[in-house]
Amino acid sequence: MTLTRRDVFVLGSAAFAGTALAGMPAFASATDDLIAEFTGGAEAGSGALVLTAPEIAENGNTVPIEVDAPGAVAVAIFADGNPVPAVATFNFGPLNPSRSASTRIRLAKSQNVIAVAKMEDGSFVRADAAVKVTIGGCGG
Repeated sequence: MTLTRRDVFVLGSAAFAGTALAGMPAFASATDDLIAEFTGGAEAGSGALVLTAPEIAENGNTVPIEVDAPGAVAVAIFADGNPVPAVATFNFGPLNPSRSASTRIRLAKSQNVIAVAKMEDGSFVRADAAVKVTIGGCGG
């Protein structure tokens, strides 16, 4: 069997690609990594967290959202289809009577908006909302 330059090139490319892919972590999304960072790796359950977002947003530049989390110390908002998934973090002090917040966010395309709240007892709760965007807000 004789090897041509083309055969050596193909074999070398395949070996390089195999080595590069073997060194990569499993295909975990950036959003899951950010949520794990916020929770410290703890599992987020369901609970008293309410995320309000429109089902259909005509313009992705200004999508209104609200979170209501009685007993929360902090709430983080993520948009899993944005180039940068971390959207906002709200911290609540002990004298804050209402553990709720509202804002407008930018969404690149139709995607899930995720809210994760850290409760006073150290547990975490999660709420998701699917938002369909007709005109993207991040250059789309």
